[in-house]
Amino acid sequence: MIKKGNKVKIIAGKDKRKEGEVIEINRSKNRAKVKGVNLVKKHVKTTKEKKGGIVSKENFLDMSNLALIMNTEKIKKKEVKK
Repeated sequence: MIKKGNKVKIIAGKDKRKEGEVIEINRSKNRAKVKGVNLVKKHVKTTKEKKGGIVSKENFLDMSNLALIMNTEKIKKKEVKK
């Protein structure tokens, strides 16, 4: 099961073979955001607090296009506890 903070590999789509960390999950739509992957350009209007312009940000990916990468550190810790 993929959770926030896990390292995943993209197995389908335009960013195939890229790896990154899960930063947000939408369980109801079965989608996840991965850091540095599936970047889209967003036009932002200028406000008093923020400067406007074109901003790149991550967009959601379908969970079926993600594969969980097992962290060797977590596996080693589990073996030591036994």
